[in-house]
Amino acid sequence: MPLRRLLGLPAAASARLRRGLSTAASHPPWAMLYHAHLVRSPALRASFELAAPPCASHILVPEHLVDPGPRPDQDSDTMSLLGGVARATSGDGLILLHFSDGRATAPIFEKRGTARLRRVIGFDMDPDTTRFVCNPLTGQLVRLPDIDGTKKTSSCKCLGLLTRSERPHGPPDRYAVAELAEGDDEGAERRFLMRRFLSQTREWEKLVGLPSPLPVAHRRHEHHDHEVLAFAGRLWWVDVSWGAITADPFSARPELRFVELPSGSVTEPAEGMRPLRVLGRYRRMGVSEGRLRYAEVSQKEPFVLSSFALDDDASCWTLEHRVALSRLWADGGWPSQEEEDTPRIGVIDPLNAHIMYLTIGNHAISVDMNMGKVLGCSQVREGGSPTLRSTGFLKPCVLPSWLGSSLIPSAGSVKMN
Repeated sequence: MPLRRLLGLPAAASARLRRGLSTAASHPPWAMLYHAHLVRSPALRASFELAAPPCASHILVPEHLVDPGPRPDQDSDTMSLLGGVARATSGDGLILLHFSDGRATAPIFEKRGTARLRRVIGFDMDPDTTRFVCNPLTGQLVRLPDIDGTKKTSSCKCLGLLTRSERPHGPPDRYAVAELAEGDDEGAERRFLMRRFLSQTREWEKLVGLPSPLPVAHRRHEHHDHEVLAFAGRLWWVDVSWGAITADPFSARPELRFVELPSGSVTEPAEGMRPLRVLGRYRRMGVSEGRLRYAEVSQKEPFVLSSFALDDDASCWTLEHRVALSRLWADGGWPSQEEEDTPRIGVIDPLNAHIMYLTIGNHAISVDMNMGKVLGCSQVREGGSPTLRSTGFLKPCVLPSWLGSSLIPSAGSVKMN
C-alpha cells in the first residue's frame, strides 16, 4: 500500500508535504529542545532561550501559571518535586508541555547554613499534572483541561500534538492532543483506546474498541520512552523494539496502521521497562526533509551509526547512511578522552537528513553522515552536569517563518473529516 494511501493523503498533498520541508526556499530554522523550566515571574507568557544546534534550547514558564501546591517547610522531612518537560512537538512549531507537582519523603541528615542535605526515601508516584500547548516564539500558552477532571493523570505520558491547516504552508487552524493505549480486554481480539483533545471542541474524549493493527497477537506495543511524532497528518507512537502505530486523531473513528522497523532492527520482546529504556538510548525515529526516518547506533566499537528512510509504500526502509563513529573520534570529534559513555541518538535533524545529533555524557555532537565528519559539539547542560542517562530528552522543534506572528488555534466551527 503506498504511503500516501496509508496516510489518507492524495498524491498532490503528499508532494506538497515533502516540498514544504525539503526545499531550500521554505526551510525554517529549528531548535533542539531540552528543558521546560518553571520560573518565578509575574509574566503571563513563556519565554524561549533559543540556541542553534548542537546547543540546546529551553522553555521558561512562569510558575504561577501552573499553580503548584504550597511548598513544604524547608525543615520538614518533605521536599517539593516540581518540574516540566517538552512532551512533544507538532512538526510546525507548537510544543506540548507537561508539568508535574509532587512531593518526596526526604529526611534531613545534615544542615550547612541555609542548605539542607537530604536522603530521599520515597516519591509521590502520582503527582498533579498540568499541560499546555505553547508557541515558543510568541510565548503564548493554552492550558489544556484536566483529563477526566483530575490532575492525577501523570500516567498519561504518551501524548502527541498534531495540527491541521486549510492553507498550505500557513498557520494551523486546529490541533489535536492524543494518547493511544492498549485496552485491558483479555479476549482473542486485541483493541486499543484513544484519549484525545480537539481544539474545536475544547474537551477530552475517549474512543474505545479500536481494532489492533499489530501483526503479532500476543506482543504488546510499548512506547513510553519515545516522543509521539507528528507526520503526514497523523500521529506515530513508536516502540523502538519493533515499529510504530499511526493514526489520525482528527478522524471520527481513527483507523490504526502499523509500520515495522527495518527487519534487522526488530528484537524479541523485553521483560520489563528497563531493557526498552536502554534500547531507546540507541534508537530514534524522526522526520527529516518530509520523510519518516529511523536511526540506530551500535553499543560497541566501532559504534556504527545507521540511518534509514521509509519509502512511499510504507513497507520498506532504505538504508541511506552507515558510518563508523570511532573513525570520527580519531579525528578529534570525541568530546573527552576520558568519557566512558557510548554514543546515543539525540535528535534527527528535521531539515537535513544527512545530519544526526548524538549525545555522549553531557555533550551533544552533530555529525554529517554523508561526509563522515563531526560538525560541532556543545554541552547540553552547563557546569559539568552528570551524564544524561534518560532517553528522548532532546526534541527537534521546527520554527516556521509565520510562527512568531500567529496564534494557537482556539475553539471554532471546523468540522472533523
